[in-house]
Amino acid sequence: MSEVKDGLLYSEEHEWVIAIEGNTVRVGITDHAQAQLGDIVFIEFPSVGTSLSAGDSMGSIESVKTVSELYCPVSGTITKVNDELEASPELVNSSPYGDGWIAEVEVEGSAAEAVKHLLNAEQYAKLID
Repeated sequence: MSEVKDGLLYSEEHEWVIAIEGNTVRVGITDHAQAQLGDIVFIEFPSVGTSLSAGDSMGSIESVKTVSELYCPVSGTITKVNDELEASPELVNSSPYGDGWIAEVEVEGSAAEAVKHLLNAEQYAKLID
């Protein structure tokens, strides 16, 4: 069974979001998504400064099995990417909710408003069950 952490919000495309400070959120893929992908070997990141709408592609993630799109779960501007993943993409497999985060996004407006459409842990657990 995949780990679903309380305190995070989730998209139906299997990304997670957590508010980190002000109107900035951190985004990654869920434990369920990394398990489905298998061993991750490469991540194509969005460029810092890129403005995205919720649901837009923000790069891709490549595993030994497949290549999948990464979708931005909120509207905003990419302010930081996890450079550690360039040398160690496997961190997404070993720590999807920790060291394996993908990007930080400065949301338009308030973080609370920007994430209101996302699923809570209980809703996401039902989605993947």
